Amino acid sequence: MSTKRSFSLNRIITAILIVAVLCIAAWWGRQQYINSNHEAGFIKGNGRIEATEIDISTKLSGRISDILVNEGDFIRAGQTLVKMDIDSLIAQQDEAAASLHQTETNVAAAEAQVALRKSDATAAQALVAQREAELDAAKRRLVRSETLSREGAASVQEVDDDRAAVLGAQAALAATRAQAEAAVAAIKAAEAQLIGATAAVKAATASVAKVEVDIRDNELKSPRDGRVQFRVAQPGEVLGAGGRVLNVIDLSDVYMTFFLPSEAAGRLALGTEVRLVLDAAPDIPIPATVSFVSSTAQFTPKTVETASERQKLMFRIKAQIPPALLHKHLEHVKTGLPGEAWVKLDPKTKWPAQLSSRFTE
Repeated sequence: MSTKRSFSLNRIITAILIVAVLCIAAWWGRQQYINSNHEAGFIKGNGRIEATEIDISTKLSGRISDILVNEGDFIRAGQTLVKMDIDSLIAQQDEAAASLHQTETNVAAAEAQVALRKSDATAAQALVAQREAELDAAKRRLVRSETLSREGAASVQEVDDDRAAVLGAQAALAATRAQAEAAVAAIKAAEAQLIGATAAVKAATASVAKVEVDIRDNELKSPRDGRVQFRVAQPGEVLGAGGRVLNVIDLSDVYMTFFLPSEAAGRLALGTEVRLVLDAAPDIPIPATVSFVSSTAQFTPKTVETASERQKLMFRIKAQIPPALLHKHLEHVKTGLPGEAWVKLDPKTKWPAQLSSRFTE
């Protein structure tokens, strides 16, 4: 029994030793990797050249009339790439223009009505003044006839006639004042119609502008300088709103994404110098700068317990190629090319001859 227990204990000890040797070997290999990439203030990581991709898509549903570029073509910002069928929009534009013309005519008619109502109001005010003068004259005649009647110089009939004339003048004045008030109300009504007609002109103008915008938007233009990567659709196809037609790469935003261990990533700052060495052109280092350092590790483990586990953490880094340099060499820019990114960890260290770039921005 004691012999079996001793044999089992030996197996456990042997297994522990094997695990310990493997851990030491892994740690040593990791350190060798770090040291090989960390000599003389430099470290490297593997990656591929990438660029920002832009989808050229329709704003409105419609049929593709023509595609003016092919895959691989270089394009400029503002260049027309795709034309959509706009026959229906042209019809809408004609309809909107006719509606605008009609509303403008309505405005002119409303303005004429306002002017007419104001003229009527002026005439009514003049008539009110006339009726007031007539009433005043009738009252004066009544006063004289009443005085003469008391003196026996005028008959009762004359007094009654003058009194009736006063009452008639009062009634005529009241009617004329009512007409003047109606004329003022008519002015307000005509002005309200003018406001409505003016608003209709604005609405019609907006409709015309919207159709014009839709017509312009049916010419799909490039937002930036770049290169056509591939076609998604072909002339004659009908696409819905937001339908993709072309995929374009922005040649002013080219970079390489790579990974570095935590001890190196922790020392990087934005703007750190980088040299990109592509497999296709190993003797032409390309200058770049660090434009992004991930704030979280990309590799496992997610929870770090020990120093040896922390050494397994890798952080994503992005090295941006200067846009001015890209602009000078647009014809040679290609995405997807694999290579290495050499990062200068010590700003005081000079680049070795094999990593000195001949390019200048």
